[in-house]
Amino acid sequence: MTNAVFPQTIFTTQRRFNDYSTNDMRYGDMSEERLKREFGLNNISNIVDPYTLSRLSTFDNPQSRFAGSRGGCHRGRSISIHECAEYLFKELQATTLPYAFVGPYRNLINEMLTHFQRSTGSPFTNAQLNAAWLEKLLSDNSVKNTKSIIESTLALFINFETRGLPQKRLKDITSAISGSVLPKFNSSILDKINGMGISVHDVHAIKIEIINLNVNERGWKASVGFTGQDHFGLDTEDIRKKKFNQFQFFKIWFVLQRFSRFGFRPFLTNMEAVIEIEGEH
Repeated sequence: MTNAVFPQTIFTTQRRFNDYSTNDMRYGDMSEERLKREFGLNNISNIVDPYTLSRLSTFDNPQSRFAGSRGGCHRGRSISIHECAEYLFKELQATTLPYAFVGPYRNLINEMLTHFQRSTGSPFTNAQLNAAWLEKLLSDNSVKNTKSIIESTLALFINFETRGLPQKRLKDITSAISGSVLPKFNSSILDKINGMGISVHDVHAIKIEIINLNVNERGWKASVGFTGQDHFGLDTEDIRKKKFNQFQFFKIWFVLQRFSRFGFRPFLTNMEAVIEIEGEH
């Protein structure tokens, strides 16, 4: 019976890595008319109007009790496209607070917004993001969480006579992982306030590999690598959802990304972590 040789990939999601063809990776593709008609994105900011390129006065601020009292005429000065974008990004940074005010990762979203503002489209990697990914993997106690499924399945198929894992059993491990609940930042409370739910939330693609496996007469130990990739961008379905389009943060983000006047580029968010699992004979 041939034992598997590691490292070896044991699972990849159907959704592809480095997929720039998805709707949430589009940018600069919408007109003012479509943003208003299709998505109701009329009042975007409390500071500027990105459609008229003007600075809002108290009488124009959608959140002000004086809004509209001057017949909707803009009393603020005209501004450039660059200046308008600067104001919008400052407002975007300021409106992250309700989603990121506790824990060591609360500043991560603003680092990602700074990367977004540079508009290079280059992938984003960050030590804090990797740390959050590792913590999520280790702390996930949900039913059928992926770490536990891998651990229990490996324990079932380890061959202590040959001191390894039979190659033919890898497909069984892959199948078991397919039935697990893959990790994502969507806890009912913590991820909504620690910055991770707004920074990543869903994970577009995941790859899992066994890096090494050591088996002896007493038990076994394995190092398992998790690579995750998300898209820092909003698609049309996102902005249609009430949980997104009722908040200034997401409206500003969508306009900065999708409005033809701006077209700031979304990017891939990459995460890596290695966990250690073990079992007894």
